[in-house]
Amino acid sequence: MSENGNIVAETAARIFADLADPQTINSAKSDAWKADLWRALEDAGLTLAWVPDTLGGAGASLSDGFEVLGVAGRFAASVPVAETLLAGWLLSRAGINSPPGPMTVAPTRPVDRITLNTDGTLSGRSRSVPFATEAAHIAVLAHASNGAHVALIPIGAARITAGRTLAGDPLCDVVFDRAKPVQVASSAGLDQIAFLLMGGVMRAIETAGALEAILAMAVRYANDRVAFERPIAKFQAVQHNLARLAGEVSAAMMASGSAADTLSNTDIFDDTVFLEAAAAKIRASEAAQEGAAIAHQVHGAIGFTKEYILHRFTLRLLSWRDDFGNESYWAVELGNRIAKRGADDLWPLLASR
Repeated sequence: MSENGNIVAETAARIFADLADPQTINSAKSDAWKADLWRALEDAGLTLAWVPDTLGGAGASLSDGFEVLGVAGRFAASVPVAETLLAGWLLSRAGINSPPGPMTVAPTRPVDRITLNTDGTLSGRSRSVPFATEAAHIAVLAHASNGAHVALIPIGAARITAGRTLAGDPLCDVVFDRAKPVQVASSAGLDQIAFLLMGGVMRAIETAGALEAILAMAVRYANDRVAFERPIAKFQAVQHNLARLAGEVSAAMMASGSAADTLSNTDIFDDTVFLEAAAAKIRASEAAQEGAAIAHQVHGAIGFTKEYILHRFTLRLLSWRDDFGNESYWAVELGNRIAKRGADDLWPLLASR
């Protein structure tokens, strides 16, 4: 992590700790806390970290933005900071100014496709769009006969069917019926696969952060919980589970960190980026499933109560697995990509990482 990355991460951590403490939020009677948190994040330039200052953003590097995502994952805060970061990045690739306020992105599923019509409007449906009911704008990757384009759509121009994730966060179906965008521009070579890969790495980084948090919770609980006159952390079976959880956390961190580092040092979504990003989403999603199960097993019955905060992390971990392509989708795509290159290219590709 660079010195600037340290400053960004520390700033994000301080804001989240002050305004999005998981236990405080879990006990809150309303969502009023979200406004103060968003204002602080926006004032610090963290929500548009990936947008150049010439386009209304903070002009930070990709690595700085990934640090923000890691912190957001460690707090599991239900605000669209990740979605706004990704929307800003997508808009900036097309030279479109990012507006203030929360944003989200579409499409987030590989099978969904938005069409840019000849009259400049958008048509199509995007399912499972995160935080659509809390966003002011949607950054859309749309397709036309002359290639992919990026469009900025006010939320009122689309038809939204509200839904919820396992964790209770907004997850909506969005229909564009001749929706008129604020601005449209060429995506500068960015296609839907590249966009989904970027979103997948974003979720992998958040997943690694949340897994770090639940590992710390599990270790702390195991040391505090006493059974048969000694902490349960002294029992071999519990130690084994904690070691397994630590292994899953380490795997998610290494895979997502490697992908983030690769993306931070290139503008080209080639086979190397595909390998890193797809592998990160696959491994982080697998770790989310295993890590959530282990953490709940260590905590026992208390881990399933609403009053305890473990669910704030594990339910989001499980929900994030499906965003921007689940691990099954990317495993198939990665296998097809490797097979197409041929057996002789497999080892050189792996060894180059």
